[in-house]
Amino acid sequence: MIKITSSQNPKIKLAQKLFKSRERKKEDLMLIEGVAEITMAIESGVVIDTLFYCPAFGRQQILNQVKEDNVLELNRDLFTKISFRDNPDGFIALAKTKRLRLDEIKLSKNPLVIVLEKVEKPGNLGAILRSADAASADAVILADPRTDIFQPNVIRASLGTIFSVPVATATNDDVLAWLKKNTIKSFAAIIGAKSIYTKVEYTKPSAIIVGTEHEGLSQFWQKNTDEEVSIPMAGKIDSLNASVSTAVILFEAVRQRNR
Repeated sequence: MIKITSSQNPKIKLAQKLFKSRERKKEDLMLIEGVAEITMAIESGVVIDTLFYCPAFGRQQILNQVKEDNVLELNRDLFTKISFRDNPDGFIALAKTKRLRLDEIKLSKNPLVIVLEKVEKPGNLGAILRSADAASADAVILADPRTDIFQPNVIRASLGTIFSVPVATATNDDVLAWLKKNTIKSFAAIIGAKSIYTKVEYTKPSAIIVGTEHEGLSQFWQKNTDEEVSIPMAGKIDSLNASVSTAVILFEAVRQRNR
């Protein structure tokens, strides 16, 4: 373990650069903060380049999972310069990113996937990843995304499930072609659609397509989806949060498949 006391250390400066999406893509690196998230990453085969550790915040829970030469001990002030959290636990990892392509997704015999169009809120994406992990979905596909999947707040909101669920990004056209190639039926969540989400069958290869809360799904998916479904609203609002809508339809699919 090496002690670092200067903010001019190259690793500290690199970590600060990775706050920006373009730098993460340029360096093929990301920041993972928190013991639970780092543990999930390691268990999923993510390569840890550097582990920043601050004894003022945390105990030595995961130090033995990383080579000693790759661990840097920081003081409290230095650690807070690279932390995203109000109450850090003393661990931040600098790790290699792996951006999955559609053709690299390994599907089960009866796949269940989630397609998110133009997702932009890290909290929503993280929550959907947690639902996907809980439902054992085959993959989450981001179509024309507006946020970087390795944004630290996405990783935090997902509780590390971004590493346990295959996540790919592609254009709308490529996603549609991939669904057709793999004979996966698409179900688009559309406000006011005639088919209620509980009245359709998800027992065969299925993709749940969800748009943003403000815009919904684009005309592209409204024209090209196999079936439109809606969630009935009994109150004054016309829709749920995107992550909640995804979870509701997703677990209806799981319920049907477990009958």
